[in-house]
Amino acid sequence: MRIAIAFGVALFAAAAQAQPQDTSLDYEYFKTKVQPIFLAKRTGHARCISCHGSGTPLRLQPLPKGSTAWSEEDSRKNFEAVARVAAGSLRSPLLRHALAEQAGGDFYHSGGKHWNSQNDPEWQILKAWVTR
Repeated sequence: MRIAIAFGVALFAAAAQAQPQDTSLDYEYFKTKVQPIFLAKRTGHARCISCHGSGTPLRLQPLPKGSTAWSEEDSRKNFEAVARVAAGSLRSPLLRHALAEQAGGDFYHSGGKHWNSQNDPEWQILKAWVTR
């Protein structure tokens, strides 16, 4: 199990570093549609920000205590961090990491598989942003 976790983290980190930031990504779409996905509560899963606020290769800004949203400055930092793994491709770790393997996702995500299908509305939002 530890080997699988380490491999998953290494795979995600390598993908994040190997792919250049796509400057054509839409910041406003990210801020209004994509970023709220990282705060969404899902039955049986932790919110993305629970793990991705520290200690993971995809590092979001910590949500200020008592706050339900990020500041403009933190949203810009989140955009830059997520854009590094978006890569403008359906092969993006952003699209594959939390997607069920049978739906085209990769094999491991320590936060679980949030989407069982590419038809999931949240997954479709991510896809629309990555492939614009």
